[in-house]
Amino acid sequence: MKRFIEGADRTQVTLLPECLDDYIAEDNPVRVVDAYVEELDLQELGFKGAEPAATGRIVLCRDLKLFSEALVAIDGSKFKAVNSRDRNYTPGKIDKRQQQIEESIQRYLDALETADRTQPPDLEAKSERLKDKIDRLRRQMRQLDRTREQLQTQPDGQLSLTDPDARSMTSHGKATGIVGYNVKAAVDAKHHLIVAHEVTNLGSDRAQLSPMAQAAREAMGKSTLKAVADRGYCNAPQIKAGHDAGIATILPKPTTSNAKAEGRFDKADFVYIARDDEYECRLGNARSTGSAARRTACCFDATGAAPALNAR
Repeated sequence: MKRFIEGADRTQVTLLPECLDDYIAEDNPVRVVDAYVEELDLQELGFKGAEPAATGRIVLCRDLKLFSEALVAIDGSKFKAVNSRDRNYTPGKIDKRQQQIEESIQRYLDALETADRTQPPDLEAKSERLKDKIDRLRRQMRQLDRTREQLQTQPDGQLSLTDPDARSMTSHGKATGIVGYNVKAAVDAKHHLIVAHEVTNLGSDRAQLSPMAQAAREAMGKSTLKAVADRGYCNAPQIKAGHDAGIATILPKPTTSNAKAEGRFDKADFVYIARDDEYECRLGNARSTGSAARRTACCFDATGAAPALNAR
């Protein structure tokens, strides 16, 4: 039996007493009553209050006119799960781990062969320890083979043993990434109220823009909405889906050119002259037509020189 407002969980551990359920004996008749009532469908039986009313904090905010500006900011944070990285597997991790085990087994076999050749009395115990280590590593190899079979049933190619829903994802705060969840939130731009949130195990934000914006619009009771996000949410289908739903999205376009990484200027380093449909270099001494702007940007190096430019 579930209600909209639930009481304290009898299995909740507290300071005093440690657990409320400890005060009830296993053969107490109240447990039978509890199990019976838990199976009742109060809504079907006609009890009032079994179905929650359409009330809550977001409705209160609407009544208080706190959402006068239909503008939200969407962003997310990565939260670490209980699952450690060692208990999260991908095909690449298994390959790397098995390679390390094979190298360790080979080292132990070489050491065991050396001990067998010399056979001094003091190395007999060492040989037994080496054999135990080799057996343990081989058991790990077999366990990894079973884990690889389980991975084949996972649609995203990941398996977390402690927290099955957690996934490995990159994090800006940690270069090595984390195993956890990606929590999204849409915040009212005027009063900084969280109007919508969602917990996902997707490391990328590309597919989260439109769902979060639409959830925020419904919570705020607006027919149209403006949503602001960072470049990580930039995705053409998501922007189109939001536009079709009456949501205008404002976000920067991601940088996809490798020119800067390769020591060259990219298109953003040039000034576009609309009347002539030309791009001018930052030094102002060379121009190229709009159709050839990409080739022009590739000709410039990090010093600003244009060794191969058809100037006009």
